[in-house]
Amino acid sequence: MRDFLDAALGFPAVLFSFALIVVIGFWLLVAFGVVDLDGLPAGEVSGFVAAGWFAALAGSVVLPALGWVVLAAALVLGLGAAFLVRRLTPAPEKVPSRHDFVGRICVIRTQSVSTDFGQAEIRAVDGSTSVIQVRQTGADVFRAGGAALIFQYDAEGEFFWVMPYEGGL
Repeated sequence: MRDFLDAALGFPAVLFSFALIVVIGFWLLVAFGVVDLDGLPAGEVSGFVAAGWFAALAGSVVLPALGWVVLAAALVLGLGAAFLVRRLTPAPEKVPSRHDFVGRICVIRTQSVSTDFGQAEIRAVDGSTSVIQVRQTGADVFRAGGAALIFQYDAEGEFFWVMPYEGGL
């Protein structure tokens, strides 16, 4: 165990050892739900650090007198491993949101739309349709089957603000 610690805390592996501790801490925070991934390139960075640490550790044991050469080789191996991991894993898809409907055209499904009542049907990017709650700000006349433009989402009331749309669907 002493030899392992000497190798892990000796040059050049020590540069990756502290980064590996940070990566492990980050993944523990993710596992406990304290941190969210939200677009972070955590997989690539983790792969680079882990592969670099392993290459530096193995290289420092096999070639103890060539610290700088081992460091350079570890960096190249780490970047190569991160590149492979990135290419082999698909990019995460964007999670659909109600805000995706803002700026889209919907079809009114109720007889009228007021400041406190109304429903419309909208087609999502994937082709599916949804019935949504809509409201208007003024005295515009909306009829069933008419087109409306969604211009804002009210998260508190969970409805969309609409205005008349004269163009084609």
